[in-house]
Amino acid sequence: MTSVTVAAVQATPVFLDRDATIARVRALTGEARAKGATLVVFPEAFVPAFPEWVWRTRPWDDEATALYGELVDQAVVIPGPAADELGLIAADHAVYLAIGVNEMEPGGGTLYNSLLLFGPDGALLHRHRKLVMTGAERLVWGPGDGSTLQTVETPFGRIGGLICWENYMPLARAALYEQGIDIYLAPTWDDSDAWLATMRHIAREGRVWVISVNMVLHARDVGEDVPGRDVLYPDPDDSMSRGNAVIVDPDGTVVAGPLTGETGMLLAEIDPTRTRRSRMYFDPVGHYARPDVFRLVVNGDSTVTSED
Repeated sequence: MTSVTVAAVQATPVFLDRDATIARVRALTGEARAKGATLVVFPEAFVPAFPEWVWRTRPWDDEATALYGELVDQAVVIPGPAADELGLIAADHAVYLAIGVNEMEPGGGTLYNSLLLFGPDGALLHRHRKLVMTGAERLVWGPGDGSTLQTVETPFGRIGGLICWENYMPLARAALYEQGIDIYLAPTWDDSDAWLATMRHIAREGRVWVISVNMVLHARDVGEDVPGRDVLYPDPDDSMSRGNAVIVDPDGTVVAGPLTGETGMLLAEIDPTRTRRSRMYFDPVGHYARPDVFRLVVNGDSTVTSED
């Protein structure tokens, strides 16, 4: 396995504008590639933005209904033009591109909070749909299933990840550990100090590199034409998310970040062999697993249709 430079891109989406946000992804990916990055990671639900209004509205409010309609209209369909463009961005810059999107099933229906990984040839290598939504997130997203709880082999180790508070699910983490994950992606909306402790714990528990990245979003980033803007976001300085991106090594040591309160890009060189060496001391699915005592069973069946 070879070393790789990774970039955690803490940026601001163009709120509820899919195409403009993807154009921003293209520019930022080019910037990351120019700095030597081969793996570029964007936040949870970056396209076309995290639906933060779920924490400010009730499902029967006019604003909530109108905003949900906008989110559906601007969601990413796979296959579809937006997903194709993300693949082209990865191919044009010869990078592995990991990005969170609001995903709509072909033909309409359920929205999912999804993490996509594109290869340097533009192919979609992996799609993970968030298994459990937190609190009011249930108003916009449906649950994923075990079929997307997978990792992907690359020249610099196995990549996989969980989204936001899925990372507090011990068995979901264990499912990735069992697949020999080396680089663990944790795009999130959580910008708390406690989240940083979680990322350090996961890195040390799984003996993995952890890359966590959030977006920076203020009320002033909500366009005037967005439904309910004046009611829900009257103060332009109201902060929805302050970021808090971080990169952690397999010993649990922070090697980049945290980046808080501003947009930017964390860069770090990752040596994947460190994950294998560090497991001499602790391997959660190896000599510390005790399969004679414990067993993990994962239902990997898909609940989606064959057209998906």
